[in-house]
Amino acid sequence: MKKINSLIRYFALLFIIFLLLQLGASAVNAESEYVLKIAHSSAIDVYKAHQHAIAMTFKQLVESRSGDRIEVRVFGAGAVGGEREYVEAIMTGTMEAGLASGVVGSFFPSAMITDIPYLFPDVQVAYRVLDGPFGDKLSQLLLEQTGLKNMGFSEIGYRNFTNSVRPIHTPEDMKGLKIRVQESPLFLTMVEALGANPTPIAWTETYTALQSGIVDGQENPVGTIIFANFAEVQDYLTLDGHVYGVNWFLINNDFFERLPSDLQKIVQDAALIANLVGRGVSQLNAAMGINTLKEAGMEVYALSPDEKDLFKKATQGPVIEWLKTKINIDLINEALEAVDKVVEEN
Repeated sequence: MKKINSLIRYFALLFIIFLLLQLGASAVNAESEYVLKIAHSSAIDVYKAHQHAIAMTFKQLVESRSGDRIEVRVFGAGAVGGEREYVEAIMTGTMEAGLASGVVGSFFPSAMITDIPYLFPDVQVAYRVLDGPFGDKLSQLLLEQTGLKNMGFSEIGYRNFTNSVRPIHTPEDMKGLKIRVQESPLFLTMVEALGANPTPIAWTETYTALQSGIVDGQENPVGTIIFANFAEVQDYLTLDGHVYGVNWFLINNDFFERLPSDLQKIVQDAALIANLVGRGVSQLNAAMGINTLKEAGMEVYALSPDEKDLFKKATQGPVIEWLKTKINIDLINEALEAVDKVVEEN
């Protein structure tokens, strides 16, 4: 575990340095053969925003390795709309590529499998499952059902609960709390299973809802909690890692297939490296962010393995039962078996 985290951090820092040195150093040929527009929704910050780090690393690698035959134009911070809007644009071909997470499930329900609570016990297991045969199968199903090609997985990070009422150590501590959730039946089911009251609230209204007491808490990765300044309105953070947030690197398959084989390889290889950078940036910021939140006054508690198992037992069954109404049970079982296999091998 320590070895893989060290490797990810090494590559993240290496390629961030690389792309910063390259920014502005080379002008794209005005007569590039292809233009690849890539969108993301995170901040324009290669140090703190994993999606921007992915996009900029991808841009530098593709342009330099293709000899500027491909020009990559990055549209960050929701410049061309939210994830739903630009994923739809990728599907129609008006945008070539984009980085997306939770919204993928609304176009491709099987993507919600990775949101099963406590599915991945740690990132090493998540990486091996998503980078292995099961991840390949998900990508193939995505292509068949949507025409979108997945260039690999990176991460949003593990989601954790915060609140302003009391420390959360067991599912019993969740009872009665009003928790802001995204408008997703899966997350509603998960929070209800813990005895809390899930309250769907738009992201732009979440801070105010926490501040005014409309809701007691919310759930997000550490990096998002910092970015949104939730430490100003939340007192307790429980590192429970209930959902591992997956980031998809989507590209319009028709565009990809129009590229010559040598450029296809350059694009695929660049995406592979860029996803590694994104994982590294996410992991580094999560690790550093815990101290940041402590310094901001939050009380941080990491669940023990036994405590986390109580949360898993309370939530995983109900969520899987709901998923069965949306996804083939065989695919769900394949995901569970893939995780078990990797855990046993470790």
